[in-house]
Amino acid sequence: MDASLLRKWIVEFIGTFFLVYVVGCVSLQEHVLLGPLAIGASLMVMIFAGGHISGGHYNPAVTLGVWIRGACGTLEASFYLVAQVIGAIVASIAVTFLLGHGSAPAPSTVTTAAQLMLAEGLGTFALVYTVLNVATAPATSGNSFYGLAIGFTVFAQAVAVGKVSGGAFNPAVAIGVAVLGLANGSNLWMYWLSEFLGAGVAAGFFLLLNREKPHEASVASHDRAQDQTNQSIRAV
Repeated sequence: MDASLLRKWIVEFIGTFFLVYVVGCVSLQEHVLLGPLAIGASLMVMIFAGGHISGGHYNPAVTLGVWIRGACGTLEASFYLVAQVIGAIVASIAVTFLLGHGSAPAPSTVTTAAQLMLAEGLGTFALVYTVLNVATAPATSGNSFYGLAIGFTVFAQAVAVGKVSGGAFNPAVAIGVAVLGLANGSNLWMYWLSEFLGAGVAAGFFLLLNREKPHEASVASHDRAQDQTNQSIRAV
């Protein structure tokens, strides 16, 4: 692993850790006000903190979407996936140490498997579609709002369907809550399948609507703006 990939791996681990850490802490405490906002905000700040290094995925579904879009290589995507899963598991251990182990809710007679998968699939579609358009599209290159847009997408979707599916929209988060005992581990396949499918469809729509040749770089918009600034300085 070269130094650049190692730095990205560490950033993905840290970002996923704190995202799952906040999810777990919010979920294990009763009557937490604005829980979805806290989760969306934690994602936002981690994206702003590490987006210039790794792109700020913190989500295997986002990594899949970025890979399909052509802005992330296969080796890089594989390392990201490992970092995200490990980050989620370590975060769950930290939350358990602080707040104890949760208990999975009783099976709901209201939410069916189809409803859960539709909620997770649509929420992940919205998230990945937003990520690709605000953080990888040339038309939005150099913007300073991409972290805010992504964080608020998670907030909005969590408020919309959190009571239906739990509002994970992230396979790593799904693993984390399962380790914490807040979800039934046997249902993980439904989260992973719907989330990866939602990410793939979002990437397909992005490529269809943008009609552009995929870029190799996977760094967030901040890096493109910095490159343009450096080129201008050299030209002078």
